[in-house]
Amino acid sequence: MPPDDRRVGLDLNVPQFQSDFFALDRETRHAVIETLQKISKLTWPEVYRDAGLKWEKIDSVKTPKGVENIYSLRLTRARRATATRDGATMRILSIPPDHDATYGRK
Repeated sequence: MPPDDRRVGLDLNVPQFQSDFFALDRETRHAVIETLQKISKLTWPEVYRDAGLKWEKIDSVKTPKGVENIYSLRLTRARRATATRDGATMRILSIPPDHDATYGRK
């Protein structure tokens, strides 16, 4: 089965993501969990089309040669995450504290 036809797998084992996640207040943490549960039920084409997630490539973040593209997606109304795609798996990298930090701006 091609990776796009399978449900999205989530990799939440990135230390920066875990640190950011555990630092969230209870209400925000719960909202993030709900979004992650939603994502785990979607295929990649559904992620791309979902108006609430707003999956988009971050052109302003430069990565070392050969490293995956970095993407942004909305986890809550106030919080976005950075992520990469590896086949059928979405690896969540971080939950920056604000919109500008998500896009590598200060």
